[in-house]
This record gives sequence, structure tokens and C-alpha cells, in this order.
Amino acid sequence: MTESVDRRSAFIIDVLTEEFGTSIARDPAAFRRKFRKMAASPFAFYRGSASLFYADQRGDFADDRFLDDRTSRVWIHGDLHAENFGTYMSGSGQLVFNVNDFDEAYVGPFSWDLKRFAASVALLGYAKALSDQVIGDLVAGFARSYLTELRAIAAGGDDAIGSITLDNADGVLRRVLQQARLNTRVDLLATQTSIDNYERRFSLRDGVFEIDRAVRDEVCGAFQEYLGTLPQATARLRPVEARIKDVVLRKGVGIGSAGLPSYNLLLEGHTQALENDVVIYMKQAQVPAVARYIDDEGVRSYFQHQGHRTAESQRALQAHADPWLGFTELDGVGQLVAEVSPYAADLDWADVNEPEELAGVITDLGRAVARMHSVADDESSHDLVDYSTEEAIVAAVDADADGFVGYLVDFAHAYGLRAREDHQLFVDLFRNGRLPGS
Repeated sequence: MTESVDRRSAFIIDVLTEEFGTSIARDPAAFRRKFRKMAASPFAFYRGSASLFYADQRGDFADDRFLDDRTSRVWIHGDLHAENFGTYMSGSGQLVFNVNDFDEAYVGPFSWDLKRFAASVALLGYAKALSDQVIGDLVAGFARSYLTELRAIAAGGDDAIGSITLDNADGVLRRVLQQARLNTRVDLLATQTSIDNYERRFSLRDGVFEIDRAVRDEVCGAFQEYLGTLPQATARLRPVEARIKDVVLRKGVGIGSAGLPSYNLLLEGHTQALENDVVIYMKQAQVPAVARYIDDEGVRSYFQHQGHRTAESQRALQAHADPWLGFTELDGVGQLVAEVSPYAADLDWADVNEPEELAGVITDLGRAVARMHSVADDESSHDLVDYSTEEAIVAAVDADADGFVGYLVDFAHAYGLRAREDHQLFVDLFRNGRLPGS
């Protein structure tokens, strides 16, 4: 090992220990599973190490001439990579393809979202054996699409393309939306529940556990508090819709949810017909990785707890969010509550390989990110960001738009290489027992 490799390895250990140390101590087996999943590929490592990415934005990659007082204070997704997009059913009943998974959302520099996405494109392109030129073209297409849509929104929206829906999607994204359209609530219920003596209950399977009466009572009490956080339209539920039929514990085993407890609640639907039952989840919310690298007391004190932050962020960033989206506390810890939607379908990048097809998809994602950054500002229902974010970003970038595109392309190449090298260091650290919990 060279001295620089030693330093970088030590840095990786320090950052991951600070981010995950407490959780690892609580459930080391869950984090061994998480780390093995991260070891599978550079992209998987990148997905699971957002804290390392943000630590670098305050260090080696801190130079960003497009940030000022306003563009440094935009509501951002916080973990914007290529796999955090998919479909959802909006509150108005329309299928939308958009950014999803807002667990890491916070208020910070707008460019951190774009840089995190750009580096993920570089990793995705490298895994598909695309040349650096093609990868650069893909990132440039994303950046230009983002700016074009943001300029249109700032100019009043007449020329903006808008949300990606069945009305305007084509190619790969239209196929994803069409697939989501085929999904049904009955199919979802069939995978998670069974019917016994004319009543539906959760099925016990891998990762799903029964709970005792005391825990159930606590969860049900937290559910009652959650009902008070629902949007007004959802709060006008008929009593039948708020009746809890069953509760189970789920233990997260994904890259982002290692060791976190989550409860699924089965609710009576809008009628007593079993096909209309609703599944919602109540999961413990965590401090977002980006928050550790932003010193803004106004943002930190705005939220009651992390469940409140996550729900408010999703409402701010996602137009027509899930009507079941809300928050509560369980044992003094903030919880996010939302529906397990039957209509969620993710984009499978394994099916998108040719540069022309990739370019079309990534250009569309640029539009989606622009709309996300534009909705959470002075025209939204909150007052945390009280100015027009699209106008602030356009003003900061349009002074050198070509330079901004080039800046993102250069960053994608540089950080993609950094992430691939870090992945190898991570694997060596983990397999040699040098990471906490390993």
C-alpha cells in the first residue's frame, strides 16, 4: 500500500464509522449483510456510501463556483443516483415517473444532487463498458435537459414539458409506466397477506415477524397520532378506512435500511370488500447523510424529528405526493408513514444498454430533477425555502452555462474513478476485518 492509499482507507473507515457506528453496534449482522451488498459492485458501494460522497464535497471536491447564498440553500433529494427513480400514483390518480425514496432529503447545495447523479451515470456507463466520450455525452445531455426545463419553469412554465406521465412519455419510461398500470391492489395483497375465516391477515415469511400485544398497542397508538398529520383531503376518511386489521414487524435488509425496524399495518379499505384493503408502513427515520456536512441551524430546527423531516421533504419535492404520507413517533423516535403502493415500478437499467436509449432516458431524468428542485420553494406550502429556487439556480448557472455542463462532466469522470477505487479499498477493508462490525 502507498501512503495515499493508507490515508484514503483510514478516511473511509472514519466516515463509515461516524455514519453507521451506532447502528452497527445495535445490529452488526444486518450491517454485515449491508456491507456484502455494497461489496458487490462499485455502483452498489456508491449507493450505500452517501456519507463518503458528502464528506468529499467538503474536501477534495469542494470547489463549486455555481454556489451562492441561495443556490446553497435548496431543498435537495440528498441521494440522487440513477436507481432512485420510479413510478407512483399521484394524489390526483395519475401515474407519474419521477424521483423516489426521499429518506435522505434535506436543504443544501443544489449542485450536490446533480453531481451525485452525474457520478452515478459514470459508474453505470462504466459497468456497461461505455467509453468516456459516451459517458460524458450522457452527463452533458442530463445537464442541458435540467437547465432547459428549469429555464422554462423560471420563465413561467409555458414551455416546460412537465411531469413524466403516460401523456408525454415514450420509449423506456413509457414502458415502465405501462407496466405499473397493469399492477393491482389485489396482486400486492396476494403477495403479503392471506385470508382465513373470511378475514385478511399478513402472511409470515422471511423478514416478517409477529409482535406481542404491548408492541402492537404502541404501534396502534403511534398510528392514531399519525392520522393527525395527514393532508386535509386524506384526513376526511370514512371510519372504515382507519381500522387496523393486523400489524407485523419487518426487518430491513436492503442497502439503505440495514437493521432498521419497520412495521406494516393492514387497514380496512374504503369498503368492507377485502380487495380494497390498504397496506401502510411505519419505519424509523434516520439523520440524512448530507445533514452532517451542512451547518444551518434554521434547517435543523425546522423539523420536529427525522420522520417529520422525511415526510415534509417528500411533500415539498414530489408534486401530488402519496395521500397516505405522514409521520409519527414510536418510543420517542421519529417515524415515516406511507402506503406500500401497488403502483410502484422501478426503472431496470439492465434493460437499457445502447447509448441512444440511455441518452433518451437520462435526458428525461434531467427534466424530472429540474421539476423536483423547482417545486420546493416560495410557491409551496412550507416557508423553509422562501424564494424561487428555479430563478436562483438559473441566475447562477446561466452566466456560464457551457462551463456548468463541462463542470458536471468533469466531475462525473473524476468521481466515478474515485468511487471505483474506493470500492476496491472498501472490499479489502471489509474482507480483512478492518471495518466496524466486520
